[in-house]
Amino acid sequence: MGLGLPEEKPQGLDSPVTVKIIKLMARTQVRVFRLTNGRVGATWRIGAGFRKPVPTLLLDHVGRKSGTRFTTPLLYLEDGPDLVVVASQGGLPRNPQWYPNLVAHPDTTVHLPRQGVRRVRARTAGPAERAELWPRLVELYADFEKYARWTDREIPVVVLEPR
Repeated sequence: MGLGLPEEKPQGLDSPVTVKIIKLMARTQVRVFRLTNGRVGATWRIGAGFRKPVPTLLLDHVGRKSGTRFTTPLLYLEDGPDLVVVASQGGLPRNPQWYPNLVAHPDTTVHLPRQGVRRVRARTAGPAERAELWPRLVELYADFEKYARWTDREIPVVVLEPR
């Protein structure tokens, strides 16, 4: 019995209900992460993460239209002093809201488990850098490869550099 995600794109993945469920789960994870200083909520254990848990950070971002401050939990890869996140949104057809928010306001903060807040500047990886990082990201969380197959967009890879 497989505990990962299906190989084929699930029916209804791009429905408004799915997006609402993702947002509800994210808000819950942010609350739990903050309440426990990352002792709970600091690893992703769904899909490929069930067998191989993946580290999670909290990304702060400011709405490009609203100016409202948001926090989103994301899987991350450490790359030297940089942190790398993926705008996969589970293979949905559109980029997650945090991605254009970061493009508009790249100076932000992340919350790391038991390390606290870190100031970062976000940038989208260029083609060569993305090609280098993508296999490492798939090694970190194999479902990224499924998400890439499930969508027609190229999933952005975002590098968060310390500032």
